[in-house]
Amino acid sequence: MVTARPTWRQARAIAAAAGAAAALPSERVPLDRAVGRRLADDLVTPIDLPHFASAAMDGWLVVGEGPWEVVDVEAPAPGQARAIVTGALVPDSPTAAQKADAPSPEVQVAVLRSESAAVEGGLLRSTVAGEPQPGHHVRPPATEAQRGELLVAAGTLLNPAHVALAASTGADELTVQAVPSVALVFTGDEVVETGLPAAGRVRDSFGVQFPALIGMLGGRIAGAARVPDLLEETVAALGDARAQVVVTTGGTGGSSADHVRAALLELGARLLVDGVAMRPGGPTRVAELPDGRLVVALPGNPLAAMVSAITLVEPLLAGLAGREPVPARVVRGAAVEGKSGATVLVPYADVDGRAVVATWRGAAMLRGLAGATGILIVPPEGVPGGETAEALPVPWVIER
Repeated sequence: MVTARPTWRQARAIAAAAGAAAALPSERVPLDRAVGRRLADDLVTPIDLPHFASAAMDGWLVVGEGPWEVVDVEAPAPGQARAIVTGALVPDSPTAAQKADAPSPEVQVAVLRSESAAVEGGLLRSTVAGEPQPGHHVRPPATEAQRGELLVAAGTLLNPAHVALAASTGADELTVQAVPSVALVFTGDEVVETGLPAAGRVRDSFGVQFPALIGMLGGRIAGAARVPDLLEETVAALGDARAQVVVTTGGTGGSSADHVRAALLELGARLLVDGVAMRPGGPTRVAELPDGRLVVALPGNPLAAMVSAITLVEPLLAGLAGREPVPARVVRGAAVEGKSGATVLVPYADVDGRAVVATWRGAAMLRGLAGATGILIVPPEGVPGGETAEALPVPWVIER
C-alpha cells in the first residue's frame, strides 16, 4: 500500500512539532555575547533610567540665584557654585532656612554652561541674560524609563543598542533562546568543490552557502562532512554527526545512487516525513534518530534543497529554540498555475507591491531565487491573476 505524502503545510507542521518536542533550554550569556541572540525573558529595568540627576553640559552647578561664590564642595549651599562635567551627579536640591513652623522650600539648582559663565574675584556670573533657568541642563532621574518598566520584550533579536540598554540597568548577563547546533552532510559523486566542472560533473553550490543559510534560519554549524554515493559511508556520516540537527543534501531519490533513506532506516530512525507533496523538493524527509537527533534530508537539486530548507528546516529550528516559525504573509501578483496533488513553491520578487514570479524556477536553477524576496506558496488549484496568495520571505531579507 502506498501511503500518501503529507502536504507541504502538514510537513511544515510536523517539522515544527518535532523541534518543539525537543525544545532546548534557554541560556544565560554575558552581554558581550548577546548581540544577535534572541531574548528569552522580558528585560525589565530594576532601577530608574537614569537613576540619578546628572549634568547635561560641562559647566557650573549653581544653587539659587547668582552671582555665586565658587566653592570646592560636593553639595554647594544656596548662593554657591562648583565646576561640573557632563554626566556628573547633581545633588538633591538644598532647602532654604525658614521659620520652624513653616515648610522649607527647595532652592533651585541648575547647570550654567561654561561658555555662558565668567569668574572674577571668586564670584561666578552668567554672561547670557536669562541663563540659567531653574533645572537648566540637568537631566532628572527616570526620564528614560521608570523602575519596573519593560524595555525589551522576550523574542526580540538583540542588537548592540539593546545590549547597551541592558548594561545601563545594571545587567551583566541576559537570558537568550537556544541556538540549535546543525551538522551538514553533503552527498554526491558528481560534485566538484572548485573551478569549472567538466561535462557530467557539477559545481558544489551547497558547501559555499549552507553554513550561512543555516545561520539565517536560526541554527549554528557544528560540523560538515562530504560523502560519496555509498550506503556504508552515508550511514557512518549520519552516525558520526555530532549536533542536535543533521541536514543532508542529495541522495533522497529512489535511484541506485541514493542512499540517505536507507541509511536512516539502518540507523533505526523514525521517518516523520517520508516525502512531501510539493514541487520542487518532493523527496525531502524529516526523521528522528534513536538518540533524539533530528534529521532533515534535502534533495540534491539546488533550488529544491534551498526552498525545502527555508520552508521545513526553519520551523524545526524554531521549535528547538522555543520560538514560533516565521509566519506566512499575503501577497498579490500574477497568475501562477498549480500542480495537481502538490503545492508548488515559486521564488518571486516584490515589484511595486506585487509578487512577480521568477522566470528561472526549475528545481536545478538558482537564478530566480538569487533575486527573490520570497517564496510563493501555490496550492494545487493555482493562483488566479491579481488574487492574494501566501508566501514566505527568504531569510536574507528578514530580521531573524
